[in-house]
Amino acid sequence: MRLRARQQQLDALLPVFYDLWHPQPFCEVRPAWCERWPLLTTELLRLDDDEAAALNVDGLAALACLSRHVADAGDLAALIELPQRGAPLPLDQDGRWAWEIPGRKRAQIEAFASAARSAGQPVLDWCGGKGHLGRLLARQWQVPVRTLEIDQQLCRAGEQLAQRAAVCQQFVTADALAVDMTLAAGQHAVALHACGDLHRRLISHGAEGGIARFDIAPCCYHLHLGDAYRSFSSASSLQLTRDDVRLAVTETVTAGARERRQRDRASAFKLGFDAWRRHLNGDVYRSFKPLPEAWLRGSFADFMGQLCRREGLVQPAGGDLAHFERLGGQRQRELMRLSIVRHAFRRALELWLAGDLAVYLEERGYAVELGTFCARELTPRNLLISARRA
Repeated sequence: MRLRARQQQLDALLPVFYDLWHPQPFCEVRPAWCERWPLLTTELLRLDDDEAAALNVDGLAALACLSRHVADAGDLAALIELPQRGAPLPLDQDGRWAWEIPGRKRAQIEAFASAARSAGQPVLDWCGGKGHLGRLLARQWQVPVRTLEIDQQLCRAGEQLAQRAAVCQQFVTADALAVDMTLAAGQHAVALHACGDLHRRLISHGAEGGIARFDIAPCCYHLHLGDAYRSFSSASSLQLTRDDVRLAVTETVTAGARERRQRDRASAFKLGFDAWRRHLNGDVYRSFKPLPEAWLRGSFADFMGQLCRREGLVQPAGGDLAHFERLGGQRQRELMRLSIVRHAFRRALELWLAGDLAVYLEERGYAVELGTFCARELTPRNLLISARRA
């Protein structure tokens, strides 16, 4: 499917389901859609823990569940399927380029390098950290690489690794949000998981500055946003808040069992506090500042004492404390099930965000492909925007 056609279909379909993906069950004990689709609500609340966990990470399965109750929801399934870009290329197996890289990160870098294609231009490694990706591309493609990174210590470490690997890689310590992109005219820009405005600036300013090719895997679209996302392409008109944009990147398929237990416990504690504050001040959600991790490691009583003092609330005691701890656990279990509805739309929202950038490049004269560079089990942020001057 052509990029513009896909983008226009997503742009038309996603608003139809706004009342399903926009409400946050953490903030709303019962989103309004629960009353509109009671059979869906009942089915979700009856799921056991394993079934609920599986649907929360499998967007296609969640959409299939949703489509049994919500007309046209299944139409999104065809729009969120993308081809994996290209066949893997043979990569160096001696590992001399890969010092200091954890296994999963190395696999992501190798997959990205296999999906990208060189035409011989010098490479701009955008926000490259220690330059692991750039080092592999310099070795694999036999082209000079310039790694841009704001952290001087990372640049120094990367220089040592580049010398050790005997590759042509230069490091530039600079703020990616302030560099003059005309200096990279004619080059091939690569970015693996550059967050928020870092990938948006590379695309917008790089296109204006004459970048010849792009291979970009976006990440954390919500970072550096104001209250709302401003679309880039003329094919996109969907209005998204920062929280809507963040929904697109909440999938964590790589979390271990211990991490998931800690996450669920932290959520139950926060929901117990939310229920207590609603009990005191009325049934309205009020946001609160981020919490120190240490507060979530102790007992519920300790957690409530610390947070209530910070928020200026009387602390629950005795039977109240036990009741709201139980209520927090109950709400966490319901949250896990009701969130399946929002999570069914995560991939569609992410594809809309990536498609907005891809169509923007098309409108500026690039030939663009949007695909994946690896399986979602390796990283759910596996979308790859590949563009070249037509």
